[in-house]
Amino acid sequence: QVQLVESGGGLVQPGGSLRLSCAASGTMFINSLGWYRQLPGKERELVAMMNTGGSTNYADSVKDRFTISRQNGKNTVYLQMARLKPDDTAVYYCRLDLAPWSGGRTYWGQGTQVTVSS
Repeated sequence: QVQLVESGGGLVQPGGSLRLSCAASGTMFINSLGWYRQLPGKERELVAMMNTGGSTNYADSVKDRFTISRQNGKNTVYLQMARLKPDDTAVYYCRLDLAPWSGGRTYWGQGTQVTVSS
């Protein structure tokens, strides 16, 4: 059974920084791991994803401000967020995609609130 546990959300002033963490537990073969977010009244959208080869994919809106990384040897992914804007206010969800040959299922964390406000 795959479980995702997120941490690191909170309230931050515009221009500030936060780091989100997501730890995945259980027996799994991962294809990709990363982050999505859901703004109030909108659909969930990509923030940043990293595959097992280390390739990354970022939303254009965060490309120069957010950095996704993964702890070597661990199923833990981080999202370092810098120069935060009020438009970044959202619930951030960790996402894990299993390898296609192991079922290809997608798992989601419970979400962590990030609020950017003065």
